[in-house]
Amino acid sequence: MGTPDGSSRIGFQRVESLKKPSWPGDDKQMHLDFSVVDLDESVERLKALGATKPDHQPGGEKWVVLIDPVGHPFCVTNMA
Repeated sequence: MGTPDGSSRIGFQRVESLKKPSWPGDDKQMHLDFSVVDLDESVERLKALGATKPDHQPGGEKWVVLIDPVGHPFCVTNMA
């Protein structure tokens, strides 16, 4: 959702009966990609905050798939 100043916001809500998606799999409810300045540093920081890094990594050196504490996969990639 855009805001008057041109920035973006994303809203989330808790769903008590959430079925954890699989990775890799086709049952994901959403997927977010984040561009970061330092990929390795960002991955380590996100892991320290509770993300996990699954074995299946299709991005090679371009991006890293992480799983949030609830089970949603998301990707981080270096800024272009």
